[in-house]
Amino acid sequence: MVGEELEQQTRQTSFKDCRSGYADNTGACQYYRRHVVMPYEKQKINIVKKQVTEDMLKEYVEIFITETDTILLLDMYPTFVSVEVDNAESLIERNHWYTGICKTRTKNAKYVDRSMQTLNFATKSKQLQSYNTVMVEAATTVSYCDIHHSSEEDGKTNRPEIDYAEAILDANKSAERSLSVGSTSTYVSTSNSQKEVDVFKNWINNELDLNFILLSEKFQHSLLVMERNVLWNIFQYQLAAYRQFSLLKEPDGFKHPQQVEQEHGDKEVCQSPALECLWIFSCELCRGYCISSMGWNKKNPWPEHIIQCESAVTSLDFSATCPSQLAVGMYDGSIAIYDLQSPNNNDCPNKHFGPVWQLRWNKQELNLIGEEKEETLFSVGADGRITKWFVLNGGLDCIDLMKLDKISNTKRKSGGNKTKETRKKILSAVTPGLCFDFHPTDYSNYLTGTWEGLIHRCSCSNSQQSLETYQKHFSAVNCVVWCPLHPGMFLSCGADWTIHLWHQDRLNPIICFTSAHRAVCDIKWSPQKATVFGVAYEGQLEIWDLSSNLLDPVIIEPAAPGVKMTSLMFASETDCIVVGDSDGHVTVYQIKNLGVGKRSQMDVLDNLLRSAFST
Repeated sequence: MVGEELEQQTRQTSFKDCRSGYADNTGACQYYRRHVVMPYEKQKINIVKKQVTEDMLKEYVEIFITETDTILLLDMYPTFVSVEVDNAESLIERNHWYTGICKTRTKNAKYVDRSMQTLNFATKSKQLQSYNTVMVEAATTVSYCDIHHSSEEDGKTNRPEIDYAEAILDANKSAERSLSVGSTSTYVSTSNSQKEVDVFKNWINNELDLNFILLSEKFQHSLLVMERNVLWNIFQYQLAAYRQFSLLKEPDGFKHPQQVEQEHGDKEVCQSPALECLWIFSCELCRGYCISSMGWNKKNPWPEHIIQCESAVTSLDFSATCPSQLAVGMYDGSIAIYDLQSPNNNDCPNKHFGPVWQLRWNKQELNLIGEEKEETLFSVGADGRITKWFVLNGGLDCIDLMKLDKISNTKRKSGGNKTKETRKKILSAVTPGLCFDFHPTDYSNYLTGTWEGLIHRCSCSNSQQSLETYQKHFSAVNCVVWCPLHPGMFLSCGADWTIHLWHQDRLNPIICFTSAHRAVCDIKWSPQKATVFGVAYEGQLEIWDLSSNLLDPVIIEPAAPGVKMTSLMFASETDCIVVGDSDGHVTVYQIKNLGVGKRSQMDVLDNLLRSAFST
């Protein structure tokens, strides 16, 4: 009790420490120190633990566990009640009454809508760290034949196993006995039994040579067929879109997600042109290397060969008369013709003195009438030579069609204070040729682009000088290509960021296109639409349609970060385009919703040509 009184007194006083005392019956004065706790100051209570003895451990301790009262933290009355309750009918009538009021509320003037402003507390975002959930997919395929065979094997009784080692020993003993007799019949039976013994020995003791099986032609062919079936099953819709086949409907009303998207896209009337990536060709051997050139096989659009070359490949082209022959131009100036049906290739003792930037198979007339034509290989290189190649005694030999000499432009004054521009050839100086293309109908005429930015129109029958020279580019001409559907018009692109549309009878370009401030690597006409062409910039792919827009491309597809687009080509029979990049990938795109305008494509080009000649 004294301690409790002292604690109450300390709460009422403001002193921190005081001393008091008393005298006992012995006459001695006893002092004690009292600690005063200030208000709002926590006091630590020392709990004295009792020492546990053995007697205390042996005692029986009774513990009574009782349930505490339920503490309600949140009590929300339900808004739904059972139909079986007593007042269910009254609640239903009240709900009907409330529904009727809500319907007539809009026409009643007593009800007025008011807006209220509430206070939204600030939200706080917290980050948590957790382990990744690892998902593993497992699948298997079982045919009806496997199910049938497995059910039959379960019904069969287990046959006792035969000890083949004892059988072999018995056969050897019988063979020895038969040899001791020496008759002809016994010799025949002995040889037959010996053959059976060898077969059993090879079947039991020798292990299967897996390498022999893997390298066999039949196994390789079986793998090829299986791979084609698997890829056809995976890329069924992409291949159907590439070949422009109609998609078959799945049984029982099942639809593939891509088929649903296609049907939904067909319902939309107005759609903008776009590119859809179908698949990407990639190979570990060419990963990280720049795709410098691409070419379609004229007969087999699905080649599947890997050819190891001695130098970097800069250009290639398939032959039209012999589809298995592939001409390859290399960086060291050499040219090789590979036959995909045989491992042999033609050697090239003569070669360019620099990289072969482009080569092309072209038909040439054998007589003056022009009825007979033979396919010949032509090339242009960094040494300024346009060369014609032919096979001679198992090797390649060449003759020069044209040497691209450097031309210096000089201006001189003439009568009437007018200046005339003249071009003079510089002796013993050539300019590198970067590209060339033959006329689609007149096989003797061709165009070539040079490092100086000039475009020459030449003839195979004249090796001294060019027919015309077109000058508009300020840098190297990377590509020049004739229009396959409108002979006489051609496109050119260069490293000066520009694209020009030309006519062979006009020295100035008809239209100049510029959309991106980067070098133009490649350009191609569409083989099906005369007003459509594709452009490969370093950073993006563009599709132009002159019948829709003369100022901007209709489709722009950016390249992946850090990847440059280097080359492109259109498919010959479908609305697809193939693009090569600097990472060694070849991507196949499908051009969607690129409709032809109301005007004819040939009329569009003719109108452009007439407007150019009128000015």
